[in-house]
Amino acid sequence: FATVPIPLMFLKPRSSKNALIPAMALRMSSWILGLKYEVKGKENIVKDSGCVVLINHQSAIDLIVLAELWPIMDNCTVISKKEVFYLWPFGLASWLWGTIFIDRLNPEKAQNIINNTGKTIRERKARVLMFPEGTRSMKDKLLPFKKGAFHLAVASQCPLQPVIVDQYTFLGKHRFDEGSIRISILPAIPTVGMTQDDVPMLTNKAYLLMSAFSDERKLEISKKNT
Repeated sequence: FATVPIPLMFLKPRSSKNALIPAMALRMSSWILGLKYEVKGKENIVKDSGCVVLINHQSAIDLIVLAELWPIMDNCTVISKKEVFYLWPFGLASWLWGTIFIDRLNPEKAQNIINNTGKTIRERKARVLMFPEGTRSMKDKLLPFKKGAFHLAVASQCPLQPVIVDQYTFLGKHRFDEGSIRISILPAIPTVGMTQDDVPMLTNKAYLLMSAFSDERKLEISKKNT
């Protein structure tokens, strides 16, 4: 899905719109897999500004979540480890739709990229989609958040946009059932006036907000099923 439109992407390299065709194909694949996605909270989407979008990370299926958000949140991009770029042809497709690659083994260089990305967010009103947990997890509780997304939000002085995806209860170790997933877009968290000293507080605030909402959704779903 990601690589077939590569020839078309060369007409406007590094444009976020290049991902719209793969995103559409991925949304179609969710139907094939028996998955139904519903997006709630569209009224909370940050307007007239760039932002850093925080999404809980569960599995490779989260790519379909990005495909659902891409056309709703205009001018999206993602940050990925540089190793993904070398996974051609997918790496080439990722570069063509504007993915920002970071060398995680070189913190100084990575910080420069974050600072430059903050400037890009302000100037282009871009939306950077990130998984603050940093790794996939199917556990009941969110993993502790890494601080990269929050450094980026402060560097750009743009809001954080929390997003919670329902737990993939249909996905087991040796099982893949049909599933209905809600993507909930929560109210934005402002960062204007904050400095890098505020990053720990901001990280904790976002974690508590997203964790509480996630727990609330699990309880709601559990009551509905019983």
